[in-house]
Amino acid sequence: MLKSVLLAAFMFLAVLFGMQLASEGIGKMKGYDDANFKGAFSFEEGEEGELQASLLGNEVTSHDLEQKKAELEGMKTYNFFSSVGKKLADTVTAITDRTIQFITDLIN
Repeated sequence: MLKSVLLAAFMFLAVLFGMQLASEGIGKMKGYDDANFKGAFSFEEGEEGELQASLLGNEVTSHDLEQKKAELEGMKTYNFFSSVGKKLADTVTAITDRTIQFITDLIN
């Protein structure tokens, strides 16, 4: 699971990096800078010294991230595979406990 998450994160960063390189290549190919044409991501220092980030032209703020986190925590979703996995784990645990109990009863 950890490897899958790390691989997905790496692939996401690779796509962003590729988009940035393509953006720079288009700018070089045109021969001039177009104010309407922006890169995939950028970091700028704000008026009060805070760092502002934009991803695909949309500003990213910590407030947005906190709002999304609260939204995700508030969601009550049903995951079929998670519930099946929990039931399977409980069943295997119960069978193992009973088997061990049976073997210890035979020994005593």
